[in-house]
Amino acid sequence: MIVSTKGRYALMVMIDLANHDDGGYVSLADISDRQKLSMKYLENVVSMLNKGGMLRSLRGKNGGYRLIKSPEDYNIGEILRITEGSLAPVDCIKSGEVSCGRAHSCVTLPLWIGLDKVIDEYLDNITLQDLMTGNVDKLIQDQDTSR
Repeated sequence: MIVSTKGRYALMVMIDLANHDDGGYVSLADISDRQKLSMKYLENVVSMLNKGGMLRSLRGKNGGYRLIKSPEDYNIGEILRITEGSLAPVDCIKSGEVSCGRAHSCVTLPLWIGLDKVIDEYLDNITLQDLMTGNVDKLIQDQDTSR
């Protein structure tokens, strides 16, 4: 699994919106300026997030975007799945089901299914708020001590 620029930019946008939430809407131009990201590319990313139910949008002079929920109510896995599609490490399990003619004899299939589960569990247990406050380090340490 490689997270594309869409996924990385989506996280940057979501964090920027959370950090600049004053009850109003934040313009894409402001996000683009603060994050030093291409406005054209951001339009695509924000459209995906909006269609995915992550954002509320408003057109017009005072329009822009804002989060629908609080930062602690968004998990990173759901944000990345909107922009990346599947987070599966191999193509044969991307659909959520095994789609390979060799599955019955594939000795590595359990490895890929297990890795997919670890990726999902890890990303689904990190919230936008965790990223904003630096709690991701704590999550990594918690996993290290549970081994």
